[in-house]
Amino acid sequence: MVNSVSLPLKSQTNICVSTPFSPNPFLSVIRFGGMASEVADAEKQQHKLERKWTFWFDNQSKPKQGGAAWGSSLRKGYTFDTVEEFWCLYDQIFRPSKFPANADFHLFKAGVEPKWEDPECANGGKWTVTSNKKTDLDSMWLSTLMALIGEQFDDADEICGVVASVRQKQDKLSLWTKTAANEAAQMAIGRKWKEVIDTTDEISYGFHDDSRRESRAPRSRYQV
Repeated sequence: MVNSVSLPLKSQTNICVSTPFSPNPFLSVIRFGGMASEVADAEKQQHKLERKWTFWFDNQSKPKQGGAAWGSSLRKGYTFDTVEEFWCLYDQIFRPSKFPANADFHLFKAGVEPKWEDPECANGGKWTVTSNKKTDLDSMWLSTLMALIGEQFDDADEICGVVASVRQKQDKLSLWTKTAANEAAQMAIGRKWKEVIDTTDEISYGFHDDSRRESRAPRSRYQV
């Protein structure tokens, strides 16, 4: 179990750094904070997180070149390790409701790619919840982000990251974990996640291995 972190409220001065992407949504992140001395003071007061996290973006609505592999449109966004950077990034661009249909938005531990092939994800799976309202998706997304970076899960080492999938008819939020066969850990994570996103609906867990093998929706292995 990792000690949980109490996240401060948004600071009045947030520090953001531009990201080298064009054209994509990460370009809208800017550096601000007023005078140089104010920026320096704000940087000294930043609250460090337990670990680093990285945002990723995948716009699947754009046509792919012939023969392009899955994940070829996946783009790494920004890695952060302070509370202040998180709030700045979230306020600027990182809300699923701002993105077009068929876009996937990810927050994963730094060093872990949101792909089945990544060694941390290869033997894992995911808990999934659906949403018919953009406001609900944004709320569940933010609650999940805060729980992850605040180390609110007892089995935090089992978690890889979270994915928000924006779709025309029904949005989806998926919490990826590392060891699908560890039922006790996955059930504990699932129960905690339901508390975090404040839902009474049943949520289900699927193995990545099943998704690889089955062309239709993979079967549910666990439910809470």
